[in-house]
Amino acid sequence: MNVQEFYSLYQQCGKVTIDSRKIEPKDIFFAFSGENFNAATLAEQAIEKGALAAIVEQKEYENLDKNIFYTPSTLTFLQELSQFHRQQLKIPIIGLTGSNGKTTTKELISAVLSQKYKVQFTFGNLNNHIGVPLTLLSIKLEHDIAVVEMGANHQKEIQELCELAQPNIGYITNFGKAHLEGFGGFEGVIKGKSELYDYLKQNHQTILLNLNDDLQKERVGNYAPVISFGTPDADYYFEQLAEDNFVGLGFKGEVAQSHLTGNYNFTNLCAAASLGFHFGLSFQQIKHAIEGYTPTNMRSQVMVKDGKTLVLDTYNANPSSMAASLQNFKSFEGSKTVIMGDMLELGEESLAEHRAILALAQSLNFETIITVGKEFAEVTNNNFKTTTELIDYLQKHSIDTQNILLKGSRGIALEKIIEYL
Repeated sequence: MNVQEFYSLYQQCGKVTIDSRKIEPKDIFFAFSGENFNAATLAEQAIEKGALAAIVEQKEYENLDKNIFYTPSTLTFLQELSQFHRQQLKIPIIGLTGSNGKTTTKELISAVLSQKYKVQFTFGNLNNHIGVPLTLLSIKLEHDIAVVEMGANHQKEIQELCELAQPNIGYITNFGKAHLEGFGGFEGVIKGKSELYDYLKQNHQTILLNLNDDLQKERVGNYAPVISFGTPDADYYFEQLAEDNFVGLGFKGEVAQSHLTGNYNFTNLCAAASLGFHFGLSFQQIKHAIEGYTPTNMRSQVMVKDGKTLVLDTYNANPSSMAASLQNFKSFEGSKTVIMGDMLELGEESLAEHRAILALAQSLNFETIITVGKEFAEVTNNNFKTTTELIDYLQKHSIDTQNILLKGSRGIALEKIIEYL
């Protein structure tokens, strides 16, 4: 069986899934197996639940009478199917990567463009070699535009994802100190993320460019076509505004006030608004989308609990995003406590980067600084090894400051402490 033969069956399906627990009638189930489980054993069960077909990579589980098909690699078949489907689509696809802000920017772009178009976009953080194919296969005939987030932690990964998604417009949010271990340092991050630019240039597609980012300008050079923002001579120029710790977007005397905190989110708003204008939206439509968007994904999320303002930014952390969060939090009115979790995947640079972030936090004169994790334990004695240790402490001691920032890598799970604050 090849992809083209299978494609007619795919066109009849409801969705493609790799999770046997979420199978619904007319779904297609890709049985991914790992060291400790064999998903192919669930193929017949998937068919019994109403699945249209199942793909397995163990020949003994194939059953053509039940539409259970064998392929040497479920991953390869999934990727090839998604690539073939992409080639049938006649809609623009926006490809998005970067060290920080990918998911928020993706959601803002989708919210803006949805004011005029039927938009499909990456769900959650399905942005890797499995997630991007699943996103592509979720694009249906009724969609007008798609926004595909692409994540990476090593060289050549963005290149491979671009070959699958084949974006018509691409945007790199920024180059930061994320996944330094996998990329081999900051220069490796720049090279790896720039694979999106390389693809766009080679295929004569459009780049969305922040003219305030010198690294972006250097990497894009004199290439065209470009959609630019950031400076008065750009295609689109916006004024940064702020109200009650939330960032706003000014354009020709009009204002769109967001529910996002942090100067870093201004750039994300600019990117979304620029693409809105590019696709023919009015500022009123853009304003409506921005003001209606509320983050709920532990990224720049502001919440009030028992009279305290909590800034919840615990989905991810690296030195670049941590520094930006600390500097933004400093501007909050009232007393402040910072709770920082380890920044993971920094490799040999971990000790120096954790020491530098701690020094930055101390220089900003917060009332209280609390650190969590084994990496921070190497640079300070005022540390909790785990989130559980911190919870035990909080059950006996209260934090009395008016503002609390929670910032750390996903693996530290700082959001677990919210109910104990």
